[in-house]
Amino acid sequence: MSKTVLIADDEPNIVVSLEFLLEKDGYRVLLARDGHEALEAIQRERPDLVLLDVMLPRLSGYDVCQRIRQDPALSKVRVIMLTARGREVEVTKGLALGADAYVTKPFSTRDLLEQVRRQLGDMA
Repeated sequence: MSKTVLIADDEPNIVVSLEFLLEKDGYRVLLARDGHEALEAIQRERPDLVLLDVMLPRLSGYDVCQRIRQDPALSKVRVIMLTARGREVEVTKGLALGADAYVTKPFSTRDLLEQVRRQLGDMA
């Protein structure tokens, strides 16, 4: 069974390209356009990994990440924060809240796919 990745981002161009890239690589892809949708999908679907934008409507990516890490049932969910905010203080905050990795926009899709594979233990 293929691994599941949730893309939580409100930028349609990023969502479309990531969805295509991940599905082409064999992952099952779920989508959320705001923080509440993301949290509900995570609790319902238990994805293997979440690509989580920091600046989401309704509930920030930081808040979503913190709630994931506070729920023991979600302890195996990997989180890669995606954001245009790349200052050291923001990276530190994301990692302190429990993100497994932090990728700044703009990013190389090839590099991001390698990071996804690494987080999921799918390196060839």
